[in-house]
Amino acid sequence: MKGKMDKLGEKLKGKEIRIPVDLTVGVVFFLFAVVVMLLMPSQVAVSERDVVNGRAFPELLMWLMMACCAGLVIKEIVKIVRKQPLEYKTINLLVELKALIIIAILIITYVLCRVTDLFVVGAVFCALAFLIYFRCKKPLYYVITVGLAVGIWAAFRFLLNVRF
Repeated sequence: MKGKMDKLGEKLKGKEIRIPVDLTVGVVFFLFAVVVMLLMPSQVAVSERDVVNGRAFPELLMWLMMACCAGLVIKEIVKIVRKQPLEYKTINLLVELKALIIIAILIITYVLCRVTDLFVVGAVFCALAFLIYFRCKKPLYYVITVGLAVGIWAAFRFLLNVRF
């Protein structure tokens, strides 16, 4: 496994993508605002009695975001038409893959906590996953980390009567 990870890392180390920052961000966040606007009716209930309902502020923010994104995209299109240089950002695929792995560990930790209804399961997974991710070789570190995660959970659960 370690050899495969090293080979993949070496392969991705030199791979980079250049993207026009403002144009890409404008399009991505415009689409995000549209998705939020489409999902909002199914997520936020509206009562007939409310003067201002729970959708008012989020809708206002999404309309504002879409307007700003449209302005940003139009500005970039004008630059393209006038043959002016766009601002580019270089993204290294190895760095982004590492970030995605860390986010995946955190999401799996959350899901484990929700599914099992035990914080300690997620905490132990998170601790072990990060030790493995950072290639920790000392078994004592695993024992200490798991012991501390379980100990802290037990202290909160049984001594302080905190349910989480």
